[in-house]
Amino acid sequence: MRTLSRFGALSAVAAAALLCAPVAAHATAPGDNGTVKIHDAKTGDELRRNEPHVCTFYLDAFGFDGVQQVDWHIEAWAPTAHTKGETVKTGALTLDAEGHGRTENLSLPDGHYKLFWNFDGEKGSAKHKVFWTDCGTSQGGGSTPAPSPSAQGSEAPAPSASASASPSAQGGGSGDLAETGNGAPVGLLAGLAAALVAGGGYLVARRRRA
Repeated sequence: MRTLSRFGALSAVAAAALLCAPVAAHATAPGDNGTVKIHDAKTGDELRRNEPHVCTFYLDAFGFDGVQQVDWHIEAWAPTAHTKGETVKTGALTLDAEGHGRTENLSLPDGHYKLFWNFDGEKGSAKHKVFWTDCGTSQGGGSTPAPSPSAQGSEAPAPSASASASPSAQGGGSGDLAETGNGAPVGLLAGLAAALVAGGGYLVARRRRA
C-alpha cells in the first residue's frame, strides 16, 4: 500500500510539472510577440493601426517585453531607391515597463522605404514595415513670383532725345550765327568804298594829263 501511495504521489508531481512547464517557458520567453507601426506625426501614439503613407512620421512599438532594448534602421526600397537596401536612417531606444515606446518625429525625402526593427532576445528575423513618404508640394518650391507693380514702377523712363538738348546750348549757337551775319556786310561795303575812291582818283589824274 505504501508503494502504491508513493507511486501515486510521484505521478501527481510529475504531471503537475509537465503541465506547468509550457506556461513557465512562455512566461520567460523574450518579446517576439510585440509589433511596431508607422504613424503620421499628427497621429497619437494610442492608435495601433499602421499608416503606410506619411510625410513626417514616427515609429511606434506595442506589446514587447518591459524595458526591452531596440535597434532599428530604415533602408531605401524599390521602386524609388537609387540603391535598394541603402540605409538612410538609424536609431535606438529602450521600451517602457509595458513594452511600449516611440521614436521622435522623423522625415525622409519622398519615396519608398522599409523599416527593420531589431530587439534584444528576438527569436526570428527583425520586425519590418514598408511605407511611403509623400509630402507633395508642401515642401517643394514653386514658380517664381511675378514682380510687384511697385517694383515695376520703380524704374524711371529713359530721357527723350529732345529733352537731352539744353536750351542754353541752342541759344548760344544762334547768337554766334547772328554775329557772323552782322560782320560780313560791313567788310563788303568798306571794300567797295575803297574801290570807288581809287577809281575816282584815277579818273581825276587822267583828266589832268590830258
